[in-house]
Amino acid sequence: MKSILIVDDEQHILELLKFNLRKEGYNTFEADSGLQALEILKHNKVDLVILDIMMSDKDGYEVLKEIRFNKDTKNLPVILLSAKSEEIDKILGLELGADDYITKPFSVKELVVRVKALLRRVESLKPEVEDKVKFGDVEVDFSKRTVKKNNQDVSLSFKEFELLKLLIENKGRVLDRDFILQRVWGYEFDGDTRTVDVHIRFLRRKLEDDEKNPRYIETVRGVGYRFNERSE
Repeated sequence: MKSILIVDDEQHILELLKFNLRKEGYNTFEADSGLQALEILKHNKVDLVILDIMMSDKDGYEVLKEIRFNKDTKNLPVILLSAKSEEIDKILGLELGADDYITKPFSVKELVVRVKALLRRVESLKPEVEDKVKFGDVEVDFSKRTVKKNNQDVSLSFKEFELLKLLIENKGRVLDRDFILQRVWGYEFDGDTRTVDVHIRFLRRKLEDDEKNPRYIETVRGVGYRFNERSE
């Protein structure tokens, strides 16, 4: 049974999500503050976090940072909930390592579908024939889900790792944004292909020596992206 941590300081949302997720067969933990959420993560096995941004003691952004900086939780899938609908808020959440972002008020059915889609991505991960791939000064270990650059650990969110994995598996092939959305997200992410561009930018920032002149992840204008065959 998969366990989901629900973090929100609105009690009715906690109860609503708890009821619907348990009805779908998930185990749940509930926290009404960021500090309580971090304590639960420290002492329990959690498979996914639904995290509200606006909380009094420690907001969702701060909690997300701590999740990503902790070696035991850095790859934990996180869905952000927020009453904020501005694009800058969504981009900030994704930049900090969120795997999905849903604005309030939201459809419970849609949220459950997104939870299932994200967990399916985690479950479907299988090591490739080659567990490790090295290109330039970057080494990717698919089985351990780790990335190193110049022998230094690089922290990637779940979606960033999945995107990098997809690009590497299709080395030399141009992948359009819709294809990437379908394969990595598993559904239309608000129908907005800019989500792909944002995550590509994050990857380049972490893996490339020069973001403006990328060596590994090539932009094919008007189409999408390609993992550069000349990267090795």
